[in-house]
Amino acid sequence: MAELTDVYFVDGMRTPFGRAGEKGMYWNTRADDLAVKATIGLMERNAAVPADRVDDVAIAATSQTGEQGLTLGRSVAILAGLPQTVPGFAIDRMCAGAMTSVAMMGASIGSGMYDIALAGGVEHMGHYPIGGNTDPNPRFVAEKMVDPGALNMGVTAERIFDRFPHLTKERSDRFGMLSQHKAQAAYEAGKFQPDLVPVAIKDAEGSWGLATEDEGRRPQTTMEDLANLKTPFRPHGRVTAGTSSPLTDGATMSILAGGSAVKELGLRPKMRMVSFAFAGVQPEIMGIGPIPSTEKALRKAGLTIDDIGLFELNEAFAVQVLSLLDHFGIADDDPRVNQWGGAIALGHPLAASGVRLMIQLAAQFAERPDVRYGLTAMCVGLGQGGSVIWENPHFDGKKGKR
Repeated sequence: MAELTDVYFVDGMRTPFGRAGEKGMYWNTRADDLAVKATIGLMERNAAVPADRVDDVAIAATSQTGEQGLTLGRSVAILAGLPQTVPGFAIDRMCAGAMTSVAMMGASIGSGMYDIALAGGVEHMGHYPIGGNTDPNPRFVAEKMVDPGALNMGVTAERIFDRFPHLTKERSDRFGMLSQHKAQAAYEAGKFQPDLVPVAIKDAEGSWGLATEDEGRRPQTTMEDLANLKTPFRPHGRVTAGTSSPLTDGATMSILAGGSAVKELGLRPKMRMVSFAFAGVQPEIMGIGPIPSTEKALRKAGLTIDDIGLFELNEAFAVQVLSLLDHFGIADDDPRVNQWGGAIALGHPLAASGVRLMIQLAAQFAERPDVRYGLTAMCVGLGQGGSVIWENPHFDGKKGKR
């Protein structure tokens, strides 16, 4: 008989993220193969998890067509060599696809329906640009349900500046610059490398290579560089390429398990799921979405923002993260926030990014037994936000760095 149980993030891995487009390292690599690589790497690292015990595989993609179609969870499971008894499905919540995969699989485990599940996401923005295969219903605009600009993420970011004048371009530029610097420092300290699955790649001449690092980083970025960039979404605007996540290809995958499975198999999970929440906001200003979703997740957990010791916030745009920090009274450069940089430096392969946040938070938890709770949160196209609160299994109750 099914019983309620705790939900654990056992482990997560991802491919290195590549620049989208013909010059990107994954131009000659299929999207589903990226998800297969992440799945194989994760299962190999977690040999204590019997493949035939996986109850379901949820893989998100925003553009569910071509290589990203054909029910990704099932097709990737077969291609990755999981037993054919393991089912799978595809899921879409745009940028929060992988986060939703984790939430839905977590809920299934927590209710006792599943014991073990895989959850992740993939996006090949080089092969499938955002919105490229969609046909938005004309009623959205004709009946003035949604402003046409709501379908352009950069335009929605400009509108955050409009609504909150104290979120200046200079603050945004500094946040973008620091993301690059923090990501480079984390690379030099070997923080990312353990959780990256190398991917064999082929260039335009047919030569083979190996993708081992995120491709889009710009560690030499300065405030002067950012001040001189064009503002593509509005003349004399405030959003630039230097304060936006670049177009990116990549895949992420995680293993979730219930308390009884963790005990039976002797697993050592990296995080415990405390709560999750999703919320809707005006599509025209989608970047503020994580504010209400975080408030909901905190209420469900019985916590306040002051209980959160580490934040992994998706940097779709610098101003979007600043709007959340400002709302909760957190400084732009608070050391709890995005310690190793974020999507501005590493990239944002839409539906894959939620699990990247979790992988980084899990690694930071291992280094910080003084921190009990962490938050992963992100904004979502068409006006949504997603948040998941996690507990650190390494927490020792001792007071240390905040």
